[in-house]
Amino acid sequence: MVADLAGDGSNWGQPGDVERRIAQRTRAMVIGPYPAQPRRRRADAAAETSRAPEARIEEAAGLAAAIELDVRASTIVPLNEIRPATYLGKGKVAEFAAIVKEGDVALVVMDCALSPVQQRNLEKALGAKVIDRTGLILEIFGRRARTREGALQVELAHLAYQRSRLVRSWTHLERQRGGFGFLGGPGETQIETDRRLIQDRMVRIERELEGVKRTRALHRKSRRAVPFPVVALVGYTNAGKSTLFNRLTQAHVVAEDILFATLDPTLRALPLPHGGKAIISDTVGFISDLPTMLVSAFRATLEEVVEASAILHVRDIVREDSEAQSADVLAILDQLGIDADDADRVIEVWNKIDLLEGDARVVVRNAPRRRQGKKRLAVVSARTGEGMAELLGAIEEVLAIGHSLFDVAVAPSDGAGLHWLYENAAVLDRHTGEDGAVQLTVRVAPDRLDRLHRRFPGAIAMGRPARKRIGRRV
Repeated sequence: MVADLAGDGSNWGQPGDVERRIAQRTRAMVIGPYPAQPRRRRADAAAETSRAPEARIEEAAGLAAAIELDVRASTIVPLNEIRPATYLGKGKVAEFAAIVKEGDVALVVMDCALSPVQQRNLEKALGAKVIDRTGLILEIFGRRARTREGALQVELAHLAYQRSRLVRSWTHLERQRGGFGFLGGPGETQIETDRRLIQDRMVRIERELEGVKRTRALHRKSRRAVPFPVVALVGYTNAGKSTLFNRLTQAHVVAEDILFATLDPTLRALPLPHGGKAIISDTVGFISDLPTMLVSAFRATLEEVVEASAILHVRDIVREDSEAQSADVLAILDQLGIDADDADRVIEVWNKIDLLEGDARVVVRNAPRRRQGKKRLAVVSARTGEGMAELLGAIEEVLAIGHSLFDVAVAPSDGAGLHWLYENAAVLDRHTGEDGAVQLTVRVAPDRLDRLHRRFPGAIAMGRPARKRIGRRV
């Protein structure tokens, strides 16, 4: 079935189109082999962040659907122990082999991490191609990457994953992208991989990404030269980050109801309520068990988050496993060295309130009032625009921490001075007197105070810089 489309690779057109056609004709089965756990009391705090097997298998099926595989079945397998040879017990392997044969299933997705030996043994026993969760996520990233940088990062992660395995296809190298190496192509029958070629390719990619990292560092340095702080969006995949990004900036980035709709980062100007501006960055979504190699490969991109002045942690508050998703995001932020409890930098954004009704909606809508003094919280609907004013106010409040307020008088003839203030400070209020003089209330960052005093020695301080608060976990 796959060979009819892949052939010898001589008639491959646009990679994305071919991949889509291959995926749509590939029958897949998703298996969730999850450790069986005894029932926990409701008072057990750990239960609050545990993910139910039903939610996990739904997410795994969603990952497969994200690359348009023809998912024919998904099933949960409670495990008392993991078998070293096949991960599953012999009885279950035999049961699934019959299902695969009867349903003409070409691809089995195991929602777990398989060793190379387990993967090979399962493929022999089931008579179908087998990939694990890491392999599936890598394929999705390969499909979603649009920029050269994104493609390089995905390929690097893909090579690191395949280096310890018998690579069946070199299509991700021949096309120089990470997508759909498992679905067939020119190297389908190749069993042994030349690890030296993989290592050489990885070295070349790492060298190119170092150049990308230097370029990004230069861009960040140039942005620091102007008073535009960076606001970064983070969150679990499909939490609504791109929809929120579009709502805040009036942009039109891809915002689909699929996992990992956004991979390559996007930067746009963000107008603030009092006339100032910030730069907002939409980043790749996080997910549970995100492969370590992907976190490492995308570190150059995620540095936008590390150095951001404000971080919006977007949550899909409607999902039953929202707390578990939040815990996964916080774990990745911790890997990046970001303190998620920093109330002077992180704003938790509860999204999709438009999908709640009745008492549930009232409880969520009033949550910010009940949590004063803790981590900052905003409740919004990125789809309808509800709560945007409160969110923008919270962003501006965070960005104002450490800044000082001044009352500045600008002579009618000092157009250059007026321009300087708009370029180097946030203008909060403006009033023109009868004599034509302009009276401004401005907010100035600490690193620009000396320049303000030199340019306007008569500027009058209106208040002390906002003091840092000590945040606590919600």
